[in-house]
Amino acid sequence: MPTRYTFVCDDEHTRDIERLARENNVTEEEVLRQLIDLGLSQINEQHRI
Repeated sequence: MPTRYTFVCDDEHTRDIERLARENNVTEEEVLRQLIDLGLSQINEQHRI
């Protein structure tokens, strides 16, 4: 079952998220999902030895 999280972004991050969504014709939610997936993947890669 999915879990819902809420967080607050500053204005600069908000503009970046909106720009990425517009440029890629996706929702802001999709941009955030992809950014989180990418960040978690990078963290996991860094901890593999």
